[in-house]
Amino acid sequence: MADQSKQERYLAITKQIVELVGGKENIQASTHCATRLRVVLKDYDGINTDDFDSVDMAKGAFFAGNQLQIIFGAGLVNEIYEVFADYTGTAGKSMAEVKEVAAQKMNPVQAVIKSLSDVFIEIMPGILAAALLSGLTGVLSQWDVVESNATLAGINRLVSLASSGIFSILPLAVTYSACKRYGGRPILGLVMGAIMLSNSLADAYAAAQGTVDVEVIYLFGIPIELVGFQGGIIIALMMGFVVAKLDKFFEKVIPDVVKLLFSPMCTVLISTFLLFLVIGPIGRALSNGLTYGLLWLTQNVGLLGYMIFAGVQQLIVITGLHHMFGAVEATLLADPAIGNDFLNPLMSVALMGQGGAVLGYMILHIKNAKTKELCIPSFISTLFGISEPAIFGVNLRWKFPLVAGCIGGAIAGAYVFLSGVTALGFGTTALPGLAICDPVSDGIFGTSGYVNYIIAHLIALGIGLVLTIVFGKVSERKSKAAA
Repeated sequence: MADQSKQERYLAITKQIVELVGGKENIQASTHCATRLRVVLKDYDGINTDDFDSVDMAKGAFFAGNQLQIIFGAGLVNEIYEVFADYTGTAGKSMAEVKEVAAQKMNPVQAVIKSLSDVFIEIMPGILAAALLSGLTGVLSQWDVVESNATLAGINRLVSLASSGIFSILPLAVTYSACKRYGGRPILGLVMGAIMLSNSLADAYAAAQGTVDVEVIYLFGIPIELVGFQGGIIIALMMGFVVAKLDKFFEKVIPDVVKLLFSPMCTVLISTFLLFLVIGPIGRALSNGLTYGLLWLTQNVGLLGYMIFAGVQQLIVITGLHHMFGAVEATLLADPAIGNDFLNPLMSVALMGQGGAVLGYMILHIKNAKTKELCIPSFISTLFGISEPAIFGVNLRWKFPLVAGCIGGAIAGAYVFLSGVTALGFGTTALPGLAICDPVSDGIFGTSGYVNYIIAHLIALGIGLVLTIVFGKVSERKSKAAA
Protein backbone atom coordinates (compact mmCIF):
# COMPACT_ATOMS: atom_id res chain seq x y z
CA MET A 1 0.00 0.00 0.00
CA ALA A 2 2.85 2.34 0.82
CA ASP A 3 4.41 1.85 -2.64
CA GLN A 4 1.05 2.38 -4.27
CA SER A 5 0.52 5.58 -2.30
CA LYS A 6 3.98 6.80 -3.31
CA GLN A 7 3.31 6.09 -6.97
CA GLU A 8 0.01 7.93 -6.75
CA ARG A 9 1.78 10.92 -5.27
CA TYR A 10 4.37 10.91 -8.06
CA LEU A 11 1.61 10.65 -10.65
CA ALA A 12 -0.13 13.65 -9.10
CA ILE A 13 3.17 15.58 -9.31
CA THR A 14 3.56 14.53 -12.93
CA LYS A 15 0.06 15.66 -13.87
CA GLN A 16 0.60 19.03 -12.21
CA ILE A 17 3.87 19.57 -14.11
CA VAL A 18 2.24 18.55 -17.38
CA GLU A 19 -0.57 21.03 -16.77
CA LEU A 20 1.87 23.84 -15.96
CA VAL A 21 3.87 23.28 -19.19
CA GLY A 22 0.80 23.30 -21.40
CA GLY A 23 0.00 19.61 -21.74
CA LYS A 24 1.71 16.50 -23.09
CA GLU A 25 1.66 17.86 -26.61
CA ASN A 26 4.10 20.62 -25.58
CA ILE A 27 6.71 18.17 -24.24
CA GLN A 28 9.44 17.10 -26.67
CA ALA A 29 11.75 15.11 -24.41
CA SER A 30 12.69 14.54 -20.79
CA THR A 31 15.53 13.16 -18.73
CA HIS A 32 17.07 13.75 -15.33
CA CYS A 33 20.43 14.43 -13.72
CA ALA A 34 21.46 13.81 -10.11
CA THR A 35 18.92 16.25 -8.65
CA ARG A 36 16.75 17.71 -11.42
CA LEU A 37 14.00 16.63 -13.78
CA ARG A 38 14.87 18.10 -17.18
CA VAL A 39 12.13 18.76 -19.72
CA VAL A 40 12.46 20.10 -23.27
CA LEU A 41 9.35 21.95 -24.46
CA LYS A 42 8.18 22.88 -27.94
CA ASP A 43 6.98 26.30 -26.79
CA TYR A 44 8.22 28.12 -23.70
CA ASP A 45 5.91 31.13 -24.00
CA GLY A 46 3.82 31.65 -20.90
CA ILE A 47 5.83 29.22 -18.76
CA ASN A 48 6.63 30.81 -15.40
CA THR A 49 9.12 29.03 -13.17
CA ASP A 50 7.53 30.58 -10.08
CA ASP A 51 4.42 28.46 -10.72
CA PHE A 52 6.44 25.33 -9.99
CA ASP A 53 6.90 26.37 -6.37
CA SER A 54 3.45 24.90 -5.77
CA VAL A 55 4.47 21.47 -7.12
CA ASP A 56 4.57 18.89 -4.35
CA MET A 57 8.14 17.96 -3.29
CA ALA A 58 9.72 20.39 -5.80
CA LYS A 59 12.47 22.68 -4.47
CA GLY A 60 12.38 25.19 -7.30
CA ALA A 61 12.61 25.42 -11.07
CA PHE A 62 14.61 27.37 -13.63
CA PHE A 63 15.42 27.46 -17.34
CA ALA A 64 18.90 26.40 -18.43
CA GLY A 65 20.26 25.14 -21.72
CA ASN A 66 16.83 25.50 -23.34
CA GLN A 67 15.44 23.07 -20.79
CA LEU A 68 12.99 23.44 -17.95
CA GLN A 69 14.80 22.04 -14.91
CA ILE A 70 12.79 21.19 -11.79
CA ILE A 71 14.75 20.45 -8.62
CA PHE A 72 13.62 17.42 -6.60
CA GLY A 73 16.84 16.21 -5.03
CA ALA A 74 19.07 13.14 -5.27
CA GLY A 75 17.25 9.81 -5.34
CA LEU A 76 13.77 11.32 -5.42
CA VAL A 77 14.22 12.67 -8.93
CA ASN A 78 14.93 9.15 -10.26
CA GLU A 79 11.61 7.84 -8.94
CA ILE A 80 9.60 10.83 -10.15
CA TYR A 81 11.23 10.66 -13.58
CA GLU A 82 10.14 7.05 -14.08
CA VAL A 83 6.51 8.03 -13.56
CA PHE A 84 6.84 11.27 -15.55
CA ALA A 85 8.56 9.66 -18.54
CA ASP A 86 6.01 6.83 -18.65
CA TYR A 87 3.05 9.22 -18.40
CA THR A 88 4.36 11.63 -21.05
CA GLY A 89 5.74 8.98 -23.40
CA THR A 90 9.28 10.34 -23.23
CA ALA A 91 11.03 7.33 -21.67
CA GLY A 92 14.24 5.96 -23.14
CA LYS A 93 15.97 9.24 -23.91
CA SER A 94 19.59 9.63 -22.78
CA MET A 95 20.98 12.90 -21.43
CA ALA A 96 22.92 13.44 -24.67
CA GLU A 97 19.81 12.90 -26.79
CA VAL A 98 17.77 15.33 -24.73
CA LYS A 99 20.54 17.94 -24.99
CA GLU A 100 20.56 17.48 -28.78
CA VAL A 101 16.80 18.09 -28.89
CA ALA A 102 17.21 21.20 -26.72
CA ALA A 103 20.10 22.45 -28.88
CA GLN A 104 17.88 22.39 -31.98
CA LYS A 105 15.93 25.31 -30.53
CA MET A 106 19.07 27.42 -29.99
CA ASN A 107 20.92 29.63 -32.44
CA PRO A 108 24.43 28.41 -33.37
CA VAL A 109 26.20 30.65 -30.84
CA GLN A 110 23.93 29.53 -28.01
CA ALA A 111 24.38 25.89 -28.98
CA VAL A 112 28.20 26.16 -28.97
CA ILE A 113 28.27 27.92 -25.59
CA LYS A 114 25.82 25.40 -24.13
CA SER A 115 27.86 22.44 -25.33
CA LEU A 116 31.04 23.97 -23.87
CA SER A 117 29.26 24.41 -20.56
CA ASP A 118 28.12 20.78 -20.61
CA VAL A 119 31.69 19.62 -21.14
CA PHE A 120 33.09 21.55 -18.17
CA ILE A 121 30.21 20.87 -15.79
CA GLU A 122 31.18 17.19 -16.02
CA ILE A 123 34.69 17.86 -14.67
CA MET A 124 33.81 20.79 -12.41
CA PRO A 125 34.11 18.88 -9.08
CA GLY A 126 37.75 18.13 -9.83
CA ILE A 127 38.48 21.73 -10.82
CA LEU A 128 36.77 23.08 -7.71
CA ALA A 129 38.70 20.77 -5.40
CA ALA A 130 42.03 21.62 -7.02
CA ALA A 131 41.27 25.34 -7.05
CA LEU A 132 40.56 25.53 -3.33
CA LEU A 133 43.56 23.35 -2.49
CA SER A 134 45.74 25.54 -4.71
CA GLY A 135 44.60 28.60 -2.82
CA LEU A 136 45.30 26.89 0.50
CA THR A 137 48.84 25.87 -0.41
CA GLY A 138 49.45 29.35 -1.82
CA VAL A 139 48.64 30.87 1.56
CA LEU A 140 50.54 28.24 3.58
CA SER A 141 53.64 28.74 1.46
CA GLN A 142 53.80 32.40 2.51
CA TRP A 143 54.13 31.57 6.23
CA ASP A 144 57.62 31.02 7.63
CA VAL A 145 56.24 28.82 10.41
CA VAL A 146 55.10 26.28 7.81
CA GLU A 147 58.54 25.96 6.27
CA SER A 148 60.29 25.79 9.63
CA ASN A 149 58.09 22.96 10.94
CA ALA A 150 58.67 19.55 9.31
CA THR A 151 55.09 18.34 9.83
CA LEU A 152 53.49 21.54 8.56
CA ALA A 153 55.86 21.58 5.59
CA GLY A 154 54.94 17.97 4.84
CA ILE A 155 51.23 18.76 5.02
CA ASN A 156 51.70 21.73 2.70
CA ARG A 157 53.64 19.55 0.25
CA LEU A 158 50.80 17.01 0.10
CA VAL A 159 48.24 19.80 -0.34
CA SER A 160 50.36 21.15 -3.19
CA LEU A 161 50.43 17.74 -4.86
CA ALA A 162 46.66 17.38 -4.50
CA SER A 163 46.06 20.84 -5.93
CA SER A 164 48.03 20.25 -9.11
CA GLY A 165 46.38 16.96 -10.09
CA ILE A 166 43.49 18.05 -12.29
CA PHE A 167 45.37 20.95 -13.90
CA SER A 168 48.25 18.73 -14.98
CA ILE A 169 45.84 16.47 -16.89
CA LEU A 170 43.15 19.00 -17.78
CA PRO A 171 43.36 18.35 -21.56
CA LEU A 172 42.84 14.65 -20.83
CA ALA A 173 39.81 15.39 -18.64
CA VAL A 174 38.40 17.69 -21.32
CA THR A 175 38.75 15.15 -24.15
CA TYR A 176 37.02 12.57 -21.95
CA SER A 177 34.14 14.89 -21.08
CA ALA A 178 33.80 16.29 -24.61
CA CYS A 179 33.77 12.83 -26.18
CA LYS A 180 31.06 11.78 -23.74
CA ARG A 181 29.05 14.98 -24.36
CA TYR A 182 29.08 14.53 -28.14
CA GLY A 183 27.99 10.91 -28.04
CA GLY A 184 31.25 8.97 -28.31
CA ARG A 185 32.67 6.38 -25.94
CA PRO A 186 34.43 8.31 -23.14
CA ILE A 187 37.29 5.82 -22.91
CA LEU A 188 38.38 6.83 -26.42
CA GLY A 189 38.44 10.44 -25.28
CA LEU A 190 40.73 9.38 -22.43
CA VAL A 191 43.01 7.64 -24.90
CA MET A 192 43.27 10.76 -27.05
CA GLY A 193 43.93 12.91 -23.98
CA ALA A 194 46.74 10.54 -22.96
CA ILE A 195 48.25 10.89 -26.44
CA MET A 196 48.13 14.69 -26.14
CA LEU A 197 50.06 14.54 -22.84
CA SER A 198 52.36 11.63 -23.72
CA ASN A 199 55.82 11.66 -22.10
CA SER A 200 57.31 10.81 -25.49
CA LEU A 201 56.37 14.31 -26.69
CA ALA A 202 58.31 17.45 -25.80
CA ASP A 203 56.65 19.48 -23.05
CA ALA A 204 54.71 22.36 -24.64
CA TYR A 205 55.85 25.00 -22.14
CA ALA A 206 59.51 23.94 -22.35
CA ALA A 207 59.30 23.95 -26.15
CA ALA A 208 57.85 27.48 -26.13
CA GLN A 209 60.81 28.64 -24.02
CA GLY A 210 63.32 26.81 -26.21
CA THR A 211 64.70 24.74 -23.33
CA VAL A 212 64.08 21.32 -24.87
CA ASP A 213 64.95 19.62 -28.16
CA VAL A 214 61.87 18.91 -30.25
CA GLU A 215 61.75 15.79 -32.42
CA VAL A 216 60.54 16.38 -35.97
CA ILE A 217 58.97 13.73 -38.21
CA TYR A 218 57.77 13.98 -41.81
CA LEU A 219 54.37 12.92 -43.13
CA PHE A 220 53.85 13.27 -46.89
CA GLY A 221 56.73 15.75 -46.90
CA ILE A 222 55.17 17.86 -44.14
CA PRO A 223 57.37 18.46 -41.06
CA ILE A 224 55.55 17.63 -37.82
CA GLU A 225 56.98 18.76 -34.48
CA LEU A 226 56.24 16.22 -31.74
CA VAL A 227 55.24 18.68 -29.02
CA GLY A 228 52.71 17.90 -26.31
CA PHE A 229 49.49 19.80 -25.75
CA GLN A 230 49.79 20.86 -22.11
CA GLY A 231 47.28 23.65 -21.58
CA GLY A 232 45.65 22.98 -24.97
CA ILE A 233 42.06 23.20 -23.78
CA ILE A 234 40.56 24.38 -27.06
CA ILE A 235 42.45 21.65 -28.93
CA ALA A 236 41.20 19.10 -26.39
CA LEU A 237 37.61 20.25 -26.93
CA MET A 238 38.00 19.93 -30.68
CA MET A 239 39.58 16.51 -30.36
CA GLY A 240 36.81 15.29 -28.03
CA PHE A 241 34.28 16.30 -30.67
CA VAL A 242 36.26 14.65 -33.48
CA VAL A 243 36.76 11.41 -31.56
CA ALA A 244 33.04 11.21 -30.76
CA LYS A 245 31.99 11.75 -34.38
CA LEU A 246 34.55 9.26 -35.72
CA ASP A 247 33.53 6.71 -33.11
CA LYS A 248 29.86 6.96 -34.09
CA PHE A 249 30.77 6.81 -37.78
CA PHE A 250 32.89 3.67 -37.55
CA GLU A 251 30.35 2.00 -35.26
CA LYS A 252 27.82 2.40 -38.09
CA VAL A 253 29.88 1.41 -41.12
CA ILE A 254 32.12 -1.42 -39.85
CA PRO A 255 30.49 -4.88 -39.91
CA ASP A 256 29.54 -6.31 -36.52
CA VAL A 257 31.83 -9.31 -36.87
CA VAL A 258 34.99 -7.11 -36.77
CA LYS A 259 33.60 -3.95 -35.18
CA LEU A 260 35.09 -4.56 -31.74
CA LEU A 261 38.59 -4.79 -33.24
CA PHE A 262 38.59 -2.16 -35.96
CA SER A 263 36.16 0.56 -34.85
CA PRO A 264 38.19 1.87 -31.89
CA MET A 265 41.48 1.33 -33.74
CA CYS A 266 40.35 3.42 -36.73
CA THR A 267 38.96 6.12 -34.44
CA VAL A 268 42.16 6.50 -32.44
CA LEU A 269 44.49 6.27 -35.43
CA ILE A 270 42.69 8.83 -37.59
CA SER A 271 42.18 11.13 -34.61
CA THR A 272 45.93 11.04 -33.92
CA PHE A 273 46.74 11.97 -37.52
CA LEU A 274 44.22 14.84 -37.37
CA LEU A 275 45.63 16.02 -34.05
CA PHE A 276 49.16 16.52 -35.38
CA LEU A 277 48.36 17.42 -38.99
CA VAL A 278 45.31 19.70 -38.72
CA ILE A 279 43.66 20.42 -35.39
CA GLY A 280 46.78 20.89 -33.27
CA PRO A 281 48.53 23.38 -35.61
CA ILE A 282 45.33 25.35 -36.26
CA GLY A 283 44.42 25.48 -32.58
CA ARG A 284 47.92 26.57 -31.59
CA ALA A 285 48.09 29.23 -34.30
CA LEU A 286 44.78 30.77 -33.29
CA SER A 287 45.55 30.72 -29.58
CA ASN A 288 49.11 32.03 -29.97
CA GLY A 289 47.96 34.79 -32.30
CA LEU A 290 45.41 35.97 -29.78
CA THR A 291 47.80 35.68 -26.84
CA TYR A 292 50.68 37.61 -28.37
CA GLY A 293 48.29 40.12 -29.91
CA LEU A 294 47.15 40.98 -26.39
CA LEU A 295 50.73 41.35 -25.22
CA TRP A 296 51.43 43.76 -28.07
CA LEU A 297 48.43 45.86 -27.03
CA THR A 298 49.66 46.31 -23.47
CA GLN A 299 53.11 47.39 -24.63
CA ASN A 300 52.05 49.68 -27.48
CA VAL A 301 48.56 51.09 -26.88
CA GLY A 302 48.81 52.41 -23.33
CA LEU A 303 45.65 52.68 -21.22
CA LEU A 304 43.42 51.19 -23.94
CA GLY A 305 45.79 48.26 -24.29
CA TYR A 306 45.66 47.59 -20.56
CA MET A 307 41.86 47.70 -20.65
CA ILE A 308 41.64 45.31 -23.58
CA PHE A 309 44.09 42.88 -22.01
CA ALA A 310 42.34 42.84 -18.62
CA GLY A 311 38.97 42.69 -20.36
CA VAL A 312 39.64 39.58 -22.40
CA GLN A 313 42.47 37.82 -20.53
CA GLN A 314 40.03 35.47 -18.82
CA LEU A 315 38.81 34.36 -22.23
CA ILE A 316 42.37 33.12 -22.77
CA VAL A 317 41.92 31.01 -19.63
CA ILE A 318 39.18 29.17 -21.50
CA THR A 319 41.73 28.16 -24.14
CA GLY A 320 44.27 27.09 -21.52
CA LEU A 321 46.96 29.23 -23.18
CA HIS A 322 47.16 31.60 -20.19
CA HIS A 323 49.99 29.42 -18.85
CA MET A 324 52.17 30.75 -21.65
CA PHE A 325 52.12 34.20 -20.06
CA GLY A 326 54.51 32.82 -17.44
CA ALA A 327 57.35 32.80 -19.96
CA VAL A 328 56.63 36.41 -20.90
CA GLU A 329 56.41 37.45 -17.24
CA ALA A 330 59.77 35.84 -16.51
CA THR A 331 61.26 37.79 -19.43
CA LEU A 332 59.84 41.07 -18.12
CA LEU A 333 61.39 40.46 -14.69
CA ALA A 334 64.75 39.50 -16.18
CA ASP A 335 64.94 42.52 -18.50
CA PRO A 336 67.05 45.24 -16.80
CA ALA A 337 65.10 47.91 -18.68
CA ILE A 338 61.80 46.72 -17.16
CA GLY A 339 62.54 44.76 -14.00
CA ASN A 340 58.91 44.25 -13.00
CA ASP A 341 55.82 42.35 -14.10
CA PHE A 342 53.02 44.67 -15.24
CA LEU A 343 50.95 41.74 -16.56
CA ASN A 344 50.39 40.07 -13.18
CA PRO A 345 48.09 42.78 -11.74
CA LEU A 346 46.14 42.87 -15.01
CA MET A 347 45.54 39.13 -14.93
CA SER A 348 44.61 39.40 -11.26
CA VAL A 349 41.93 42.06 -11.73
CA ALA A 350 40.61 40.20 -14.79
CA LEU A 351 40.16 37.18 -12.54
CA MET A 352 38.51 39.25 -9.80
CA GLY A 353 35.99 40.62 -12.29
CA GLN A 354 34.82 37.05 -12.86
CA GLY A 355 34.64 36.56 -9.09
CA GLY A 356 32.39 39.60 -8.79
CA ALA A 357 30.20 38.26 -11.59
CA VAL A 358 29.74 34.98 -9.70
CA LEU A 359 28.64 36.89 -6.60
CA GLY A 360 26.24 38.94 -8.70
CA TYR A 361 24.70 35.83 -10.20
CA MET A 362 24.30 34.31 -6.74
CA ILE A 363 22.53 37.45 -5.53
CA LEU A 364 20.15 37.23 -8.48
CA HIS A 365 19.25 33.67 -7.43
CA ILE A 366 19.76 33.97 -3.69
CA LYS A 367 16.79 31.68 -2.92
CA ASN A 368 18.16 28.85 -5.09
CA ALA A 369 20.16 26.47 -2.89
CA LYS A 370 21.89 24.74 -5.84
CA THR A 371 23.07 28.07 -7.21
CA LYS A 372 24.60 29.03 -3.86
CA GLU A 373 26.28 25.63 -3.57
CA LEU A 374 28.02 26.28 -6.89
CA CYS A 375 28.70 30.02 -6.59
CA ILE A 376 30.17 30.20 -3.09
CA PRO A 377 33.14 27.82 -3.64
CA SER A 378 33.62 29.26 -7.15
CA PHE A 379 33.97 32.76 -5.68
CA ILE A 380 36.27 31.59 -2.89
CA SER A 381 38.56 30.00 -5.47
CA THR A 382 38.89 33.35 -7.29
CA LEU A 383 40.12 34.93 -4.05
CA PHE A 384 43.04 32.52 -4.20
CA GLY A 385 43.80 33.08 -7.87
CA ILE A 386 41.82 30.30 -9.59
CA SER A 387 39.03 31.36 -11.94
CA GLU A 388 38.20 28.14 -13.79
CA PRO A 389 35.35 27.12 -11.45
CA ALA A 390 33.78 30.57 -11.80
CA ILE A 391 34.17 30.67 -15.57
CA PHE A 392 33.20 27.13 -16.47
CA GLY A 393 30.72 26.52 -13.65
CA VAL A 394 28.75 29.76 -13.80
CA ASN A 395 29.81 32.64 -16.02
CA LEU A 396 30.35 30.92 -19.37
CA ARG A 397 27.28 28.80 -18.75
CA TRP A 398 24.98 31.85 -18.41
CA LYS A 399 26.95 34.19 -20.70
CA PHE A 400 25.94 37.58 -19.27
CA PRO A 401 28.03 37.14 -16.07
CA LEU A 402 31.07 36.42 -18.25
CA VAL A 403 30.54 39.68 -20.13
CA ALA A 404 29.99 41.61 -16.89
CA GLY A 405 33.17 40.14 -15.40
CA CYS A 406 35.18 41.09 -18.49
CA ILE A 407 33.93 44.68 -18.28
CA GLY A 408 34.82 44.81 -14.60
CA GLY A 409 38.31 43.55 -15.42
CA ALA A 410 38.71 46.12 -18.22
CA ILE A 411 37.81 49.09 -16.02
CA ALA A 412 40.05 47.82 -13.24
CA GLY A 413 42.78 47.44 -15.88
CA ALA A 414 42.53 51.17 -16.56
CA TYR A 415 43.10 51.79 -12.84
CA VAL A 416 46.15 49.51 -12.90
CA PHE A 417 47.60 51.60 -15.75
CA LEU A 418 46.89 54.95 -14.09
CA SER A 419 48.10 53.82 -10.67
CA GLY A 420 51.24 52.13 -11.98
CA VAL A 421 50.73 48.90 -10.02
CA THR A 422 53.25 46.17 -10.89
CA ALA A 423 54.53 42.92 -9.38
CA LEU A 424 57.99 41.77 -8.34
CA GLY A 425 57.28 38.16 -9.25
CA PHE A 426 54.70 36.00 -10.95
CA GLY A 427 52.72 32.81 -10.39
CA THR A 428 50.13 34.05 -7.88
CA THR A 429 47.23 36.48 -8.15
CA ALA A 430 44.34 37.87 -6.06
CA LEU A 431 44.95 37.55 -2.27
CA PRO A 432 48.21 35.54 -2.54
CA GLY A 433 49.29 38.06 -5.18
CA LEU A 434 49.70 40.68 -2.47
CA ALA A 435 52.89 38.87 -1.47
CA ILE A 436 54.56 39.72 -4.80
CA CYS A 437 53.00 43.16 -5.36
CA ASP A 438 55.55 45.97 -5.71
CA PRO A 439 55.11 48.02 -2.50
CA VAL A 440 55.71 51.23 -4.45
CA SER A 441 53.59 52.25 -7.43
CA ASP A 442 54.36 55.06 -9.83
CA GLY A 443 51.00 56.56 -10.82
CA ILE A 444 48.51 59.31 -10.17
CA PHE A 445 46.78 57.66 -7.19
CA GLY A 446 49.57 57.71 -4.61
CA THR A 447 52.69 55.61 -4.17
CA SER A 448 51.38 52.69 -2.12
CA GLY A 449 51.40 49.65 -4.36
CA TYR A 450 49.46 47.59 -1.83
CA VAL A 451 46.65 50.15 -1.49
CA ASN A 452 46.33 50.56 -5.26
CA TYR A 453 46.42 46.79 -5.74
CA ILE A 454 43.50 46.35 -3.32
CA ILE A 455 41.52 49.24 -4.84
CA ALA A 456 41.95 47.81 -8.36
CA HIS A 457 40.58 44.47 -7.21
CA LEU A 458 37.63 46.05 -5.43
CA ILE A 459 36.80 47.94 -8.64
CA ALA A 460 36.87 44.74 -10.68
CA LEU A 461 34.81 42.83 -8.12
CA GLY A 462 32.27 45.62 -7.63
CA ILE A 463 31.69 46.33 -11.30
CA GLY A 464 31.49 42.64 -12.19
CA LEU A 465 28.95 42.13 -9.40
CA VAL A 466 26.77 45.17 -10.21
CA LEU A 467 26.75 44.67 -13.97
CA THR A 468 25.82 41.00 -13.58
CA ILE A 469 22.79 42.00 -11.50
CA VAL A 470 21.87 44.73 -14.01
CA PHE A 471 22.27 42.44 -17.03
CA GLY A 472 20.34 39.69 -15.26
CA LYS A 473 17.44 42.01 -14.42
CA VAL A 474 17.31 43.33 -17.99
CA SER A 475 17.35 39.79 -19.38
CA GLU A 476 14.57 38.79 -16.99
CA ARG A 477 12.39 41.75 -18.03
CA LYS A 478 12.93 40.95 -21.71
CA SER A 479 11.91 37.33 -21.12
CA LYS A 480 8.75 38.36 -19.28
CA ALA A 481 7.90 40.93 -21.98
CA ALA A 482 8.36 38.33 -24.72
CA ALA A 483 6.09 35.92 -22.82
